Amino acid sequence: MVPFILGGGRNIVDWLDIMLREAGHDVERIYLPHVDSPELLFRQMAAYRWVDLASSTDLIVTFRPPAHLIPHPRKVIWFIHHIRAFYDLWNTAYAKSPDTLVHRGIRDALHAADTAALKEARAVFTNSQVVADRLRRFNDIEGEVLYPPIYRPERFRFGSLGNEIASVSRIVRHKRPGLLIDALRFTRTDVKLHLYGASDSSSHATELRRRFKDAGVDDKVTIDDRWISEEEKASVLADCLALAYVPLDEDSYGYPTLEAAHASKPTLTTTDSGGVLEFVEDGVTGLVVEPRPEALAAAMDRLFMEREATRRLGEAARARIDEMRITWPHVLDRLLA
Repeated sequence: MVPFILGGGRNIVDWLDIMLREAGHDVERIYLPHVDSPELLFRQMAAYRWVDLASSTDLIVTFRPPAHLIPHPRKVIWFIHHIRAFYDLWNTAYAKSPDTLVHRGIRDALHAADTAALKEARAVFTNSQVVADRLRRFNDIEGEVLYPPIYRPERFRFGSLGNEIASVSRIVRHKRPGLLIDALRFTRTDVKLHLYGASDSSSHATELRRRFKDAGVDDKVTIDDRWISEEEKASVLADCLALAYVPLDEDSYGYPTLEAAHASKPTLTTTDSGGVLEFVEDGVTGLVVEPRPEALAAAMDRLFMEREATRRLGEAARARIDEMRITWPHVLDRLLA
């Protein structure tokens, strides 16, 4: 974990802890610090290798890299993503390191160490088919897809279809909130957009506010640059029109998609959103469009004008949860098998 950074990577751990305890198990939740700095990467990985849990625990479940390097005779890995800057994001605009001889050496050594540690596991699960495909491609490891549920899904409910499309996630660049703001310039209805979530930097939030003011749509966009509570999130999803979730090649369907579905609300996403597309099917559980402002605007208008159809999409999204077996009993059954 990275201190003070909240998100799905912690939720999956916290919620599994609770569900295991409710099932009668003794559980110790352990967070270890980690930063994706190339200069510190292997020192941290070596430290993880010296962690001794075998003498005190029957089973360990690891999630984010480099936790899978911890040795244990009964190690189960629920793999939620690689250190992506050295994997699928290598040589992209989101990479943190230049393509130099030194950094290529770091990348190759990381791949080798990850593969060796993953092969030690008793079982390897992934949170999506996208991540399973990456494991096969980069590490030659077969992972079983095990979709993560949310905690207390009953708190999410359908209230009404309002006029706002909600975006509930961290406000970071690869989630592309700017793309949603740009789309509003092309809408023809009174549909509005509300962004909820902590920004990765104050400058990014300032940049987004300047963006919608310059576009002349400041009356149609609201930004809540903060981490909203679970109760407030449930209230937002109950009465919004739909959820918008447009990350670039996301690792999984994302908790926002699942939370919206539990509230019987559809998700608007894009054709390049990655794991989101394992849940959102165009015209069935949501709308999937090209990652262009004009295409997103047309979809927003469609959700606003065709409310009966929007309602049916939301109902189908709720039914999809059961079809995909996204439940805690199924998760515990597989992890403890």
